[in-house]
Amino acid sequence: MDYIQGNKEAWEEAFEHRHEGWGEENAQRLLTEELPFFQNDMITELKKLEFKNKTVAQFCCNNGRELLSLMQLGVKQGYGFDIAENIIQQARDTADQAGIKNCEFQACSILDIPEAYHNKFDYVLFTIGAITWFEDLNLLFEKTAKCLKPGGLLIIHDFHPIMNSLPMPGEPEFDQNHLDRFVYSYFRKEPWIENEGMGYMSKTYTSKTFISFTHTMSAIMNAVSDVGMYVTKLNEYDYDIGLTDVYDGCGLPLSYLLFAKKA
Repeated sequence: MDYIQGNKEAWEEAFEHRHEGWGEENAQRLLTEELPFFQNDMITELKKLEFKNKTVAQFCCNNGRELLSLMQLGVKQGYGFDIAENIIQQARDTADQAGIKNCEFQACSILDIPEAYHNKFDYVLFTIGAITWFEDLNLLFEKTAKCLKPGGLLIIHDFHPIMNSLPMPGEPEFDQNHLDRFVYSYFRKEPWIENEGMGYMSKTYTSKTFISFTHTMSAIMNAVSDVGMYVTKLNEYDYDIGLTDVYDGCGLPLSYLLFAKKA
């Protein structure tokens, strides 16, 4: 899939343009804080699960900070997968600096994870923005289901799809005085095209092309069901977890947490 290779090149370029020191404090936080890089509601839900002696994978793990944080809960073995080779190297470096030996990272497209990892994981984790990089959610969750053990759990903690309808600060359509105004179609079919770097990570520059996709909540739920998983929990929250805080508390669903079990 050409857009996946293009996104790989764009992400690796963005890392080369990263803000000074980006990600370099992660190891220290892992050594001094409890479950850093997770929001409080997510921490509460994670602590209800049993991770001791379990095997956990994070798909689209970026620089590995959430997976490495999760290792604090007694995970037996962690695996992180991401498409960008230089960002994966930072994940490996962070694990070394934090003394975390039972977590390994591999650079590859999620859709190309080798069969050696099928039926291997008790948990598979996706965090904010990960699933937007895949056009076909059925292919993504089919791979997820193959990698989960029978009875294994998929965890998605992400911005709510409704946020795709809201203009972000800095966009021409954004109006601080009208935060209840929807600008984009919730059912958008066209991909999002970006050529200004990756804001949270890098400086603004004329970048290689990032291509991402909008998915409705029904599309997510149906794709999970179509591959033989069933939803055991869906929580929605009125605050964002990474895009912007300007809409927090406005009465809109801005983030969600979904658990689905492999039958």
